[in-house]
Formats: sequence, structure tokens, C-alpha cells
Amino acid sequence: MIRARRARIVATLGPASRDPARVRELAQAGADVFRVNFSHGSQADHARTIAAVRRAEAAVDRPLAVLADLQGPKIRLGEFADGVVRLKAGQDLRLDMKRTPGDASRIGVPHPEVFAALRTGAFVLLDDGKVKLRVVGHGPDYADTVVEAGDQLSDHKGVNLPNLSIPIPALTEKDRQDLAFALQEGVDWVALSFVQRASDMAELRKLVQGRAGVLAKIEKPAALESLDEILDLCEAIMVARGDLGVELAPEEVPVFQKKLVRAARLRGLPVIVATQMLESMTHSPTPTRAEASDVAGAVYEGADALMLSAETAAGDYPVEAVAMMDRIITRVEQDPRWPELMRAEYPVEDADADALVAAARKASESASTACIAAFTTTGQTALRLARERPLQPTLGLTPNLSTARRLALAWGVEPRVIPEIFDPEDLARIAVEQAVLTGLAPPGARVLILAGLPLGSPGAANILRLAHTPRR
Repeated sequence: MIRARRARIVATLGPASRDPARVRELAQAGADVFRVNFSHGSQADHARTIAAVRRAEAAVDRPLAVLADLQGPKIRLGEFADGVVRLKAGQDLRLDMKRTPGDASRIGVPHPEVFAALRTGAFVLLDDGKVKLRVVGHGPDYADTVVEAGDQLSDHKGVNLPNLSIPIPALTEKDRQDLAFALQEGVDWVALSFVQRASDMAELRKLVQGRAGVLAKIEKPAALESLDEILDLCEAIMVARGDLGVELAPEEVPVFQKKLVRAARLRGLPVIVATQMLESMTHSPTPTRAEASDVAGAVYEGADALMLSAETAAGDYPVEAVAMMDRIITRVEQDPRWPELMRAEYPVEDADADALVAAARKASESASTACIAAFTTTGQTALRLARERPLQPTLGLTPNLSTARRLALAWGVEPRVIPEIFDPEDLARIAVEQAVLTGLAPPGARVLILAGLPLGSPGAANILRLAHTPRR
């Protein structure tokens, strides 16, 4: 099942979509990666969900990736005596460590890290920014604030501290247990929430030990201050506009989105743009025109993948949301201006491998070239090629199923599992067979072959060959 588009679709699974039949429908509609959100549900739920993805993979006959999204250290309020409270602008409000139910004069925030990070004049945002507090005094276990924007609050709403780095571990005990479970279940990618510093990713990499790809969710402004160091330690990133949009002014979010997409593309890291892409389709069969433009904008920027959250996890129209995103992406990629925008935005490097990959992209521009066959063990050759944004599709041919599944996230790569190759003379035959089998190459078309010798050894691509499909 070949998709007529380069950008990929990530669909979040939840109560509305984790049934095996529905997962298969989502894959048939165009989903490439399935996100399992460990903020909700039990491990037993997640095990059934992952099994459903594996069954769907067999049904559509192409590799599908499972992305385990760890909850991370989400900071939340305590409880209220009446379950709810309304705050008014101008009133005083104390935050403290007490676990007794709160009221309109004080709220429990059982997180010492919050008070360690606070500064006089800093702002505290509650419930995704609906309530805004300004700190006028603080200590190790309390903060006196003035309400600048009031609203109704209920138990356990989220807390954000814009422009402050919170000394809190990136991986909670729950995350560690969920990570061990996810790796045992054979997930392909692991996403770390609320990354603030490079050491957060270093800790995740140490625990994963190469058993899955590691992905940094950029949703804290603090992460932007050490972005290069974070990118050094991850294999993909997600522009998580939900929490990022809480702590940044609305006009800043699209600027930072473009900055993050560009930074990932320069390094050849897959980048996902996420949150509220087709939000209205949670309860409507069609999106707003603004949402369609938002999806299109991310495609024009060159994002590797776009993600659906509530639209597929809890919405009334999960399959329709995936199909709509597929249609928008496909239409954008038919725009005559789209190819020029896909030109890679990075300086020419002297490395032989990158020069050869650049030559493959250049050679693929010939009208007679149908596709590029990239033979890869770890996936790096296919990812280097995706970095170049070749307009012809890339066949990512690998003997490793885990590699093929990870490549389901990569821009323009059609991953396929092949038998291990030992004789270099078999490269052309297998490349042509796969190009014909997938329907990417018609009779008499040219197939470019990119590979590295010795075969089966991880390393840089060092050969570029041409082959032709048989003429009828």
C-alpha cells in the first residue's frame, strides 16, 4: 500500500480508535505512525493497542511505527474543598505545599520544585493559561500571588511556569515503569515529554539502549535555550504546540515552530508538528479553513510528519480526520511551487557520504528516474536521503523489521523488509524487484541505487548505481 505523498501522518490512539478494526481503518486511510499516550489508560490497554497496530500492519502490508509517548513530570494543582473555585482578577492567592483541600484564598501545589524555581515578578499559569498569577513573594514552601486573569478552576489542573527552568526529573517513576513496559512490547519510538535540557535526553538514551528511536518533545521554552545540545542526543523531535503555546505568547508559537522545523531539517532529524491541527474534527466531519491552512503550512515548511491528537484518540470522526489530513498533504505536494520549497536548507559538507547522497538526489531529478532504492541496516542512509528532500520516492530497503518500522516516520521513505544481502551483485536485482512490486517504477524506468559496502555493516553509503526495470 503506497501513499502518494511524502509527509507522514501520526495518529493518536485512544477510546475512539484503539479497536483493532478501527486501527486497520486508520492505517488504510493513511496513518503511518500510531501514538500511544501513556498519560491515559493502563498498561493492559496499551498492550492491546500495540497488538492492534501490529495486526493492522499485516493488513496494509507496509511497516507501521508505534510511538510511546511518556507522560513526563506534569505539574498539577491539588484538590478543592468544593471541587471547584472561581478566581477574580486583582485578588490575592497563596500557593503552598499543604495537601488540605484549597479554596479561593489558597491552593495546594504539592511540588517543591515549583517553589524552588519561582522568582518575584514571575508568572504562574493554571489550566492551560486560563488563570494567570503574578508572584509578589515566595519561600521554600509557599508563594504569594496576585490574580491577573481569573477563571474557574477545578481539581488537578495543570501548572506552567513560563520562562523558568524547573529542577524536576524528566523521567518520573511512572515513566520508568511505562518505558520498561513499552520496550518490552517492542515499540519503535519513545517520546520524552517536557524536555528542558540535554541531560534529560541523555538519561532516556541510557535507559533505551538503542532498542527504540528516542524523540524529544519540545514544549518548554527552556528547551529552546539549549536546543543544539538536545538535538545532539535525540533521533527525532516533536513541536508540541499545546504546552509550548501556554508558556509562549500566541504570536511567538509559529515563529518557534518554523525555527524548530528548520533546525531539525538541517540535522536530518525527523520532525513532527503536533497539537490542534484539525481540532474541530474532534466533533465535526470537516475542519475549519484555518485548520486546513495550518496543516498545509507545516507541509510547505517541510515537516516530516503531522500529528492528530484528540481528533483520532477521542473524536467522533477519527478515520475522516486521517483521510482529510491525507488529502490536504497530497494536494499541497501537487503545488508547482512545492518542489522548490523542499530544497534542503543546510550547508554543503565535505563528508563523502553526504556528497554521495546529494548526488543521488540530484540524479533523481531526471525525468526517467522513478525512485531511489536506499539499502540500509540502521536506517541512516535513508534518513540522510530524506534530509535532501528528493522529489522521487525513496525505497528504504532493510533486512531489519525494527529499522523499517522506525523509517515509517521519515519524509518520503517507503520502508520495506528484504532478505539480508551478501553479494553486491544482488543489489540491482532486488532494487528493481521492489520498485516494480510496490508500483513505484513502470517498465523501462530508471532506479537509482544507494548502498554501502561491505553489505550488512552499519556505515556510510559509498556506492551509487543505476538499474532499469524490464521493458514489456
